[in-house]
Amino acid sequence: MSWEDEIKELRHREQLALRMGGTDKVARQHEFGKLTVRERVAAICDAGSFHEIGTLAGVAEYDDAGNLTEFTPSNFVLGTADIDGRPVVLSGDDFTVRGGSADASIGAKRARAEGLALDLKLPHVRLVDGMGGGGSVKTIEMAGRTYIPELRGWETVVQHLAVAPSVSLALGSVAGIGAARVATSHYSVIVRDTAQMMIAGPALVDWANLGDVTKEELGHARIHTRNGAIDDEVATESEAFDRARRFLSYLPTATDELPPRVQSTDDPRRKHEALIDLVPKDPRKIYKMHDLITAVVDNASFFEIGEKWGRSIITGLAHLDGIPIALFAENPAIYGGAWTADACRKLIRFLDLASTFHLPIVHLEDCPGFLIGKKSEEEATIRFGSSALAALGQSNVPFCCVIVRKAFGVAGGANHKPGAHHIRVAWPSGDWGSLPIEGGIEVAYKAELAEAADYDA
Repeated sequence: MSWEDEIKELRHREQLALRMGGTDKVARQHEFGKLTVRERVAAICDAGSFHEIGTLAGVAEYDDAGNLTEFTPSNFVLGTADIDGRPVVLSGDDFTVRGGSADASIGAKRARAEGLALDLKLPHVRLVDGMGGGGSVKTIEMAGRTYIPELRGWETVVQHLAVAPSVSLALGSVAGIGAARVATSHYSVIVRDTAQMMIAGPALVDWANLGDVTKEELGHARIHTRNGAIDDEVATESEAFDRARRFLSYLPTATDELPPRVQSTDDPRRKHEALIDLVPKDPRKIYKMHDLITAVVDNASFFEIGEKWGRSIITGLAHLDGIPIALFAENPAIYGGAWTADACRKLIRFLDLASTFHLPIVHLEDCPGFLIGKKSEEEATIRFGSSALAALGQSNVPFCCVIVRKAFGVAGGANHKPGAHHIRVAWPSGDWGSLPIEGGIEVAYKAELAEAADYDA
């Protein structure tokens, strides 16, 4: 007696799974300018490297004779793959099957993806599109009951953050637990005009009498890349895949390894004569900090993270003589480089990333201090600023600071690590103190200046 019929059914199921939600749903996905999950997998990983797990998972229907009549595949694809020759766990939502919601998912597959990345100590790249396995009314209808919400398996997502890199790409309308998966990662990217991220969609917002809004008004890239919920935005899915690859290239496969050193084409002892004129002698004039960063790091190696938010501080990964580093610098073109509440929040996240993945920290300092004024006080800048300084002090990696121009006040103290070895040097343009002399004179001699006959003199 042969198992040939059973094997044929399994192969038939595989072919049905590869069709995803069917021809019409796939065409609709393309009409919205989006790739299917399987096209995404093929685009982001090395050719032929994807090894799928759980292809056959889904819901099957049979006739009275036991013949397969219908098969709905799970709306979640997972497996292992290589990205630039390095192993990763790769998972993605299939929006063509019930929009990625729980009523078409096999919950164990998502848990398997997260657990696999944790157990194998591999980076996890999530291609998020839809509910991310979140519940729906259809779920309750199918189960015949509701339930007390649990985040079962979420501990695996959180534990993985301390073990290996995680990258989440928002590639469609992402809500609920899907949005949480995007936010709970080391690096996240959203596609500008085809993706949105939100806690709940327009229908629920309207039901709660919180306004008639669109998905774009709730979760467009311009919202979440400006508030820090998502790190960066791109115009196309292809660019999102490129950003993911490049981010991973600076990091080790896991936290028990060192970041990979690459062959540098730049002479580490090179000189850039243009830097002699970069910083104006007039302290009121600004210059382009990005030009300094580009000159200092290896050629074309600077990878900025969080460009659209907390813009008075620039953060990014780079190479110095082929060694991956975490670099931050004040941007004198934004509030003179003063630390805002958002900039401090961005810096905390960035410094934690550096510590987690053993990246030496380099600070190119031009800091006039915390941003002052009523708005700054209302935003609790001092709390976030103190936390940023604490994150620097608690970092467990080498630290080097170059004082390029200003180093004033409490924030200006981010040029060293008290109680730990560090390197601190200053350019001739360096100017430092508790506060700028001009402002200090105004405060210290306020009474005398008020009584002066010729104040301007």
